[in-house]
Parts: sequence; structure tokens; C-alpha cells
Amino acid sequence: MIYDFSFQNPTRIHFGKSAMQHLAEELQNFGPNILFIYGKNSIKKIGLYDEVMRTMQECGKKVTELSGINANPRYSQLLEGARLVREHHIDLILAVGGGSVIDCAKGISVSAYCKGDPWTRYWENNEPVDNDVVPVGTILTMTGTASEMNAGSVITHEERKLKNGRVFPLSLVAPKFSILNPEYTYSVPKYQMVSGIFDIFSHLMEQYFSGDDDCVSDYLLEGDMLALISATRKALRNPYDYEARSNIMWCSTMGLNKILALSKTQDWEVHMIEHQLGAYTDCAHGIGLAIISIPYYRYIYKYGLHRFVRFAQHIWNVKPEGKSDDEIALEGIQRLSDFIAEMGIPQHLHEVGATQEMLPLIAESTIKCGGYYVPTTEDVLKILNDCF
Repeated sequence: MIYDFSFQNPTRIHFGKSAMQHLAEELQNFGPNILFIYGKNSIKKIGLYDEVMRTMQECGKKVTELSGINANPRYSQLLEGARLVREHHIDLILAVGGGSVIDCAKGISVSAYCKGDPWTRYWENNEPVDNDVVPVGTILTMTGTASEMNAGSVITHEERKLKNGRVFPLSLVAPKFSILNPEYTYSVPKYQMVSGIFDIFSHLMEQYFSGDDDCVSDYLLEGDMLALISATRKALRNPYDYEARSNIMWCSTMGLNKILALSKTQDWEVHMIEHQLGAYTDCAHGIGLAIISIPYYRYIYKYGLHRFVRFAQHIWNVKPEGKSDDEIALEGIQRLSDFIAEMGIPQHLHEVGATQEMLPLIAESTIKCGGYYVPTTEDVLKILNDCF
């Protein structure tokens, strides 16, 4: 562990089949006015909407609703939520859904009392938050983003065709509590389930493919990847396998609550490219990540060859005998590609609505950060063409 760090995560997790029993006690810690934010109809179909409403009413809360949050939450939805917070003097934002709903809730929480345009200040210029922040609580129904235990908020500015992420200070924006019952994920369609799973896997790889040191975080990342692969295969065979779904949920939460990133330099370029792909196509985030990952890693693996060799051997059990390091690394990337195909995820951009005309626009607007290699706009465009 060669880099100094400070770490504290303030989110209280209630995990398991009985997790919802803790909602009432958590609500007692906040004032009477709640903004209840969720997606479309899925939480109503599984009875969760009624259960949450009943608990809030029994606790004497006054509830304002904001529904219909998109899979890629819109800036216009954030602004509407901010307006509701001010108008109803909201004491707590309760987000019930997946990462998009929770990201939107956190965006609302920092934006409601922002002096000036929140997008410009907080998602474009990365200014410090200097206004009151409304606390957030979450009830998770889809795994993938770990938004239930981090301070990230990814928002799409639909008019400007920009999808930007901002990681705020944990002490300010991380949810105060999160309720995680793996049973709530049973109703998620397979396409969304595997999208969330690859989002988890991508988070782990973005942190893993960096650094040259012997870092404890790398061993923890490998353990999370191996657990995720095992649980995914079980869940694909039986979506109602509680143990598998619970392991996927916890792999997700652990994967991006910062604990596995300690003393790591990290990469995140696959996410940067996908954000702009999502801004233009509105595709499912994890699906876009899966499509981009294989061409991207084949493009940059030589710059971190030792780490890709380790990935091949430790995660995919690639045997090194008689092979060069390049051959080992490329076989590991191919095993990753095989895993994507095993999940039934599309592997080409045209399958998610991208057109050739979009590619230069996506490449130009992509943030270039990288890890072992920082791509140029021309590099990104080549990668996108390889994905097409």
C-alpha cells in the first residue's frame, strides 16, 4: 500500500430478508417531510410501493412523490426534484429503486439549495458544495452501481448530450442508510440483471487495471471478481437463488464504496466512453460498458501487460506454459469476452442504437483520463469503430 489515504464510509446498511423492518426506526431520525422518489411501475408491481407508503404513514410522515426517473436520469428530472424539495421543505429524500433513482436523489440533494446552475457548478466545473444538502436514504431494488453506499451521481444533460458523473464527499452526500433485500431484485428482467452485473464487473476492473505495486486492494478486487463470476452463473441458472442474488448484491456494494480503491491510481476510461455513448443512445449502462470493454482492453493491454497477465491467470485460470505474456493477456481478455457472451449481452454498438454518424461526436465529447494509457480522441474513435 504505497499511497496514503483516509477512509470513512458513513452509510448504515441493513442487509437481508428482514432489512425492511429497519425503515421505521430510520425514518424517526428525520423531520416530517419526505420526498419519495422512484422509477416507473416496478416497485408497485412487487408491492414495495404500498409497503413503503404504509410505513411512512405509520411514522406520521408527509409524503411528496417524484416518479418516472429514467434509467439514465435526466437533468430536467433533477431540477424538478430540487423544486419539490424547496417547495415542500423536504427533510429526507427516500430513493426506492436502482442506481439511477439513487443517483438522481443524490443529485437533487446537492442541487436544491445551490446558488447558481447546479450542472455548471457541480457536474461541469466540479466546484465544492457550499450549500445545505438534503439527506438521502435508499431502498435498493437493482444491483450494479453501489450508489447505495457511495457519493457518486451520474446525470444526463439531455439538451447538451452530456452524461457526467460527480463523486461528492462521502460525508456530505453518501446515503444515511440503505436497505438491501436481495429478494427485491428477483423481478428485474434478465437484460437489466446482466447489465447491472457487468457494471459491477467493470467497476472492479477499472480499479484493478492500474498500479505496479503489491497492493492489498488488488487481492480484494480479485476476490470480489471471483465471487461475482460464481454467483452470476448460479443466478443465470436460477434467478430466484437467494444466496446467488445476495452475493451479487454485496459484490456490487463492496465494489464501489471506495474500500477496494484504497491506495489505487485507477483507470475509468471505459466508463467515460460509455457515459457519452449513453448520452447519445440512452442504452443500458452495463450493456454499453460490456460492448466497449473488450476493444478497449485489447487496445491498451500492452501498457499494463503485467496486470493483464495477472488478470488472466488469477481470474480466468489461464495456464502460462508455452505462452508469451502477450498471449496470456489476450487469452484473459478473450475469456472476459466469453463471459459477456455467456450472459447474453450484446457485443456491438449498432445493437444498442448507435450509428456511424454518432461515433465522432461520442469520441470528441468523451473525457480522456485513462490509467496505463490515456487515449486521444482518435484512439477513442478507433475503439468505437472496433465496437461497432
